[in-house]
Amino acid sequence: MRWLVTGATGLLGHEVTAALAARGADAVGLCRRDLDVTDPAALATAFTRYRPGLVVNCAAYTAVDAAETAADLAYRVNADAPRRLAGLCARHGARLLHVSTDYVFPGDTDTPYPEDHPTAPRNVYGRSKRAGERAVLDLLPRHGAVVRTAWLHGEHGPSFVRAMTGRARGRGPVDVVADLVGQPTWAADVAQALIILGEAPGTSGVFHATNAGRATWYELAREVFRLTGADPDRVRPVSAGAFGGRAPRPRCTVLGHDRWHEAGIPAPRPWREALAEALGRPG
Repeated sequence: MRWLVTGATGLLGHEVTAALAARGADAVGLCRRDLDVTDPAALATAFTRYRPGLVVNCAAYTAVDAAETAADLAYRVNADAPRRLAGLCARHGARLLHVSTDYVFPGDTDTPYPEDHPTAPRNVYGRSKRAGERAVLDLLPRHGAVVRTAWLHGEHGPSFVRAMTGRARGRGPVDVVADLVGQPTWAADVAQALIILGEAPGTSGVFHATNAGRATWYELAREVFRLTGADPDRVRPVSAGAFGGRAPRPRCTVLGHDRWHEAGIPAPRPWREALAEALGRPG
């Protein structure tokens, strides 16, 4: 089976292509320069040329605030492209793993969202991602899977953890949001989860690929400081309102992992354990 990975040089796409290469898989990774996912002709050509058996769609428009005034672009990347990919997969007999986000939920509860919970995104980015989810599930009910993740960090590409690692090497206080809750998630763990799903026959529907547990950005920053040998007390809690931002954010988006158990696949590990390994530090 040949794998085709879109968005292959992004934070997650890079990890997926590297993990597939390490396994000796027949895989093709395409970045934006190689494949414009908003171009229907380019997508059709990619399927004809590479003939994938499984597509992992890591391409996404993720500029949450900018999406509020660039809704057309957000929908073309996050909704139209997955719909076309799903249609091509259906036509060519391929499976599709489509990466989505916790932002499809409103964030109005402190309990974990199960995979089948109704969605109600609060911003344009979340609505565009929800539209992509619906297209995949509608067009590929038996051969498509939506894999939601959140708060990604990794070695490649910008992330909050990388930013805090840099701030930890400096001096003085660092103000970090303390009233938004989510799940810090290592991109390398998500890559492995996607590969496990891809290799498991008959898996479809919605899965949540986030590291287990919960944290505020403030708690995550303190843990980064601790693991890198900096003083966690340099991190100061502030409200999300202090940073402004055009797009409203969900207050708490902790995701449940029941589908992994149902599929007989180990659920994701705790975020602190994953973060320690990502930073090369003992937990």
